[in-house]
Amino acid sequence: MHDTLLIDRAPLGADLFCETWTLNDPASRNALTDAMVDALLGACTRAQSDGALRGVVLRGAGGHFCAGGSLGGFAKAIGQPLDAGVPDPLVPLNRRFGALLQALCGLPQWLVVAAEGAAMGGGLGLACCGDLVLADADAQFGAPEVTLGLVPAQIAPFVVRRLGPAAARRWLLSGARWDSVAAQQAGLVDEVVVDGAMDEAVQATIQRLAATAPQAIAATKHLLLQVQSALPLPALLDDAAHLFARALRGPEAPQGLAAFTARKAPPWSAVA
Repeated sequence: MHDTLLIDRAPLGADLFCETWTLNDPASRNALTDAMVDALLGACTRAQSDGALRGVVLRGAGGHFCAGGSLGGFAKAIGQPLDAGVPDPLVPLNRRFGALLQALCGLPQWLVVAAEGAAMGGGLGLACCGDLVLADADAQFGAPEVTLGLVPAQIAPFVVRRLGPAAARRWLLSGARWDSVAAQQAGLVDEVVVDGAMDEAVQATIQRLAATAPQAIAATKHLLLQVQSALPLPALLDDAAHLFARALRGPEAPQGLAAFTARKAPPWSAVA
C-alpha cells in the first residue's frame, strides 16, 4: 500500500530544512481518508519540536490538491438514524479533521499551500490554513457540502477566518466553484501561478521566506492567531507587548539588527 502522505526534507542551508508534505492518493484526487488525516496530524506534532525545520509546503500528487473528505468511513451511517442515548461515533471522526486544521494553523513554521486542480470541501479547509497560498491558474475551489445534503462543519471557522464572514457565507451557502482569480479576489489565494510553473513559484516563495528569523516567525504566528480569537483587545495588546519584549531580549534581535547595520545577511538566513 502506498504512503498516503509523502514527506520530502530538503536542505535550505547549514542544518536548516524545508519539508514538502504531499497528499498522495491521486486516484481519489487526494481525498482525505482517516489514514491521511492521521499522517498529517503526526507530521504536525513532529514539526512542533523540530528546531531545524524552517517551513512546510503542502501540496497534492497527480495534478490535484485535495478533492475533500472521503466518505468511505461514513458509508454505513448515511441515512441511518442513531439509537437514542448512544454516542455518535461520527462526531469524533469529524472533529479529528478540525484538530488537523487547528494544528496546521498552529505550526511555528511558515506554511505554504500549493494548490493545483481540485481544492474542494476539506481541501478548501486545508488551503485556508496556509500562511501563503499559491494556486495554479486552473485550480478550482469550493465547499460543495450543502449541495450534497451535508454541512461544512469543521472547515467553516477556518473559511470565515480566511475570507471574512460575508465572503464565507457566499462560499459555504452556495456550494459554488470558484476559479483561482475569484479565490484571489476573495482573499484565499495570494498568488495565481500561470503556465504550469508551480514548482518554480514554490521555490521562489521558499527563497523569500528563507530570510526570516524562525523564532520571530513563530511568535508572529502566535500573535496572529490571538488576533483571530475572542481575546479582549487590552489582553491581546498585553500579550503582544510580552512577545515584543522577549524577542528584543532574545538571541535573534541583536543578530538581526547587527546584520542590518553591517548590510549582511543575518545568521538564520538561507538566502545567499
